[in-house]
Amino acid sequence: MFLSESRRNHAQLLSLWTWSKVVRRLALTAGVERFSTHTTRHLCLTDLARMGWEVHTIAAFAGHRHTDSTLQYIHLSGRELADKLNRGIEHIHAWRIQALTSDNGMEAAR
Repeated sequence: MFLSESRRNHAQLLSLWTWSKVVRRLALTAGVERFSTHTTRHLCLTDLARMGWEVHTIAAFAGHRHTDSTLQYIHLSGRELADKLNRGIEHIHAWRIQALTSDNGMEAAR
């Protein structure tokens, strides 16, 4: 994908080590010290979680054997978690109201 410009390896593919050093240098120049080649992996898996993918599916996509590894990559904000909780509670509340107001719910309550 990217070719070396060095005299030693001119026009050869960059190694993972070299690519990592290039990204590190760019991140430091941009003032984003915590950015690395691995950051994009965290972002991708977090975006999949935001889209509603189940953690087991994300783990399979990422090649993780255990979901514990996957959970270390997913970084949802407190606001995102609160929104997800609120949607879940609203769904449960609507289901309970429907159960209580339907004929079946009334019979079950008797």
